Amino acid sequence: MAMYNPWRGCKKCSDGCLHCYIHKGDSKRNVNTNEIVKTKDFYKPIEKLKNGNYKMKSGLVYMCFSTDFLIQEADEWRNEIWKMIKERQDCTFLFLTKRIDRFINCIPDDWNDGYDNVVVCCTIENQKNADYKLSIFKDLPIKHKCITAQPLLEKIDIEKYLDSIELVVVGGESDINARVLDYDWVLDIRKQCIRKNVNFEFRQCGTYTIKDKKKYKIQTKDLIKQAKLANINFKKEDEKNDRN
Repeated sequence: MAMYNPWRGCKKCSDGCLHCYIHKGDSKRNVNTNEIVKTKDFYKPIEKLKNGNYKMKSGLVYMCFSTDFLIQEADEWRNEIWKMIKERQDCTFLFLTKRIDRFINCIPDDWNDGYDNVVVCCTIENQKNADYKLSIFKDLPIKHKCITAQPLLEKIDIEKYLDSIELVVVGGESDINARVLDYDWVLDIRKQCIRKNVNFEFRQCGTYTIKDKKKYKIQTKDLIKQAKLANINFKKEDEKNDRN
């Protein structure tokens, strides 16, 4: 697994952005997050060693996790990224976006029904944004679709949008001022995924998590561990059979 950030910087655009880790980290370093700039890693996917092999190994590539791949300020650079993605068929490029409504204007001319080696993950946090973004997402020509509900801010119903989804990831917010995650909201989304036979993953608890009507404060280092201990991840039936 590799990380690839061809540009950095982002702008808050959604209810889930309130305590964005990118903005928090930049603030500590006196960096202007609102300035979108290319990084030294821009051509990382196609850089080669002296023997002609690619420096970046084959496999899963997490792309633009310190920005948004569809952010408007990167429009002039994105076509070069698509060309590199197309060249590296040995890699699967995954990106999250809060700007799925820009997607259709950001794809290359030869996109057609999607690239096989691209996974697009639409991020949501509440019912308002779920209805707006997922109503767009469900009709987009993308081969591999995921949904991330993190930070999950309220109980949401997304079942009618799950027909073409491969995975739903749910998690809470991590911040001293974080908004509360209710474990019942997590379980409700899990039930929706099970009914639609869609993979489900509980990625992390929130700093403030309610379970059985009791509010807990969890240290940041334990958020992922506590989610794993819940042991509620769900694998769709055909994937279970593939492992057997």
